[in-house]
Amino acid sequence: MTTPQAVLFGCLQGVTEFLPVSSSGHLALLKNLFGLEDIPRLFDVLLHLATLFVIIIIFRRKILDILAALVRFFQRRRTHSDAPLLRLVIAIIIATFCTGTLGILLKDLNFESRPRIVAAFLLVTALILVAGRIFEKRRRPKNSSPQPAQPGIRAGIITGIAQGIGVLPGISRSGITISAALFAGVGRAEAGEFSFLLSIPAILGALVLSLHDMGNLAQSVPLPALAAGIASAIISGYICLRLLMRVIRGGRLHLFALYLVPAGILGIIFL
Repeated sequence: MTTPQAVLFGCLQGVTEFLPVSSSGHLALLKNLFGLEDIPRLFDVLLHLATLFVIIIIFRRKILDILAALVRFFQRRRTHSDAPLLRLVIAIIIATFCTGTLGILLKDLNFESRPRIVAAFLLVTALILVAGRIFEKRRRPKNSSPQPAQPGIRAGIITGIAQGIGVLPGISRSGITISAALFAGVGRAEAGEFSFLLSIPAILGALVLSLHDMGNLAQSVPLPALAAGIASAIISGYICLRLLMRVIRGGRLHLFALYLVPAGILGIIFL
């Protein structure tokens, strides 16, 4: 892999990790286009790690609040304001368990090398986004501003299962988890925040499981190219996550189906 190719992959990861169009699906299709199917999966995971850094930067206050609440909990000095933060932690733990369990069941499926299936999953993502919007509109009362619901046990189970399905290339992790959280009754902004906080243990777990490819990665991707790819993922990811949170608050997530449908159809026809 050359440095320009790595930068292109990094930009694609930064954009598609946060926009609900499936980063894994786009990376798989781009690898197929360039004939780079033999690049170890660890490369993809490291690009995901770069976008994880972006999540930590943007949600650093929430993360610090959660850590502080956990410290007070173990010191038996919890306050009333810690309750929603601890509830969020429980939801993340439950969701991570559900994701890990489903991930074990799906780990032997290898769709990355089958581009038509990946393209078909892009159509599935479009359907999920539209369905999430329809459900939210029906749930939201007219002429009222209800207090946004916070993630709880129910949201953790539903979103965790959705994130497990989101490991399939072409199924957007952010799209399916945000839609699932909305389905569970979580508010828009809270659903987006929960989705990206939930990605932290998922990405770290994928990194641990992919470390055995480190030797193969060094042979396939030179260090300067890897560094350039990671840098481009961070820069593009920061811009796109800021944009996506505005889109989520405006309830316009379903508009990405306008891209996913033609992209999926073209992929099925030409790949």
